Amino acid sequence: MFHGEVEGTGFVTLDRRFEACFAGHVRVERLWTGARWAEGPAWFAAGRYLVFSDIPNDRMMRFDETDGSVSVFRAPAFNSNGNSVDALGRLVSCEHRARRVTRTELDGSVTVLADRWQGRRFNSPNDVAVRPDGSIWFTDPDYGIMSDYEGEKADGEIGACNVYRIDPSSGAVDAVATDFVKPNGIAFSPDGTLLYVADTGGSHVEGGPRHIRRLEVRADGRSLGASRVFAECGAGLFDGFRADVEGRIWTSTGEGVHCYLPDGTLVGKILIPELVANVEFGGARRNRLFICGTTSLYSVFLTTTGAPRPFAR
Repeated sequence: MFHGEVEGTGFVTLDRRFEACFAGHVRVERLWTGARWAEGPAWFAAGRYLVFSDIPNDRMMRFDETDGSVSVFRAPAFNSNGNSVDALGRLVSCEHRARRVTRTELDGSVTVLADRWQGRRFNSPNDVAVRPDGSIWFTDPDYGIMSDYEGEKADGEIGACNVYRIDPSSGAVDAVATDFVKPNGIAFSPDGTLLYVADTGGSHVEGGPRHIRRLEVRADGRSLGASRVFAECGAGLFDGFRADVEGRIWTSTGEGVHCYLPDGTLVGKILIPELVANVEFGGARRNRLFICGTTSLYSVFLTTTGAPRPFAR
């Protein structure tokens, strides 16, 4: 367990508006280390704990804010990747090896929400976001079937890497975006009218995309409209990200966390001495940004808070 300032961390202000997001004396803390590839943090407010994935080690970890301890939450975990929390406080997970999206019920049992589209198995669901209407949206690149390191090597059955929506009433699965190379991180704007999706096609395709796209969610809540590139990554690749209450996007990059205004302006950076995979807002006031680096879990307190969670309808 580590506390205090960590070498190689810090804030970089590119626009004065970034300074309003943090207090001058705040420092980045390393909370734990020991992962091979930390990913998918999800905050559980009632228990004051964070669940995150350690994909190659096939386990999910649990950070307890009440005493700072870290323990194994679930193992094996089907090489789980992205996680989220629904309106009823249930864990929603993307599982690489099982090639499915699941929900952990309040009694601990696991429900399979989706494992196929049009009768064909998914590639390896990667990241997931719950919209205010209760629908579950997730990305499905093929990273988990490309080797045995983060899943199980296999041939794809769909022939594409898409973004999908699970209907909250019927459980029907629809492909809502089919023009991505490798859709990865996913999050909604605070009001659920905009969907942000990272495309990390540049990881395996020369000249491939290294950006986040912003897509309009149509009034029906089921389909997507206009799409544009929101931001290009100048430091490796974007992966996972979250929106704060003001609509700013806090995203992982190769050098730490970058902060973008809703109009796409890069205003600042939080430097981390490891490749960052994903972030999550948590803490008692949702003003603590948890950061999954390659081997470690970090956090920093901000003056902003995470976007509100979906609420039960």
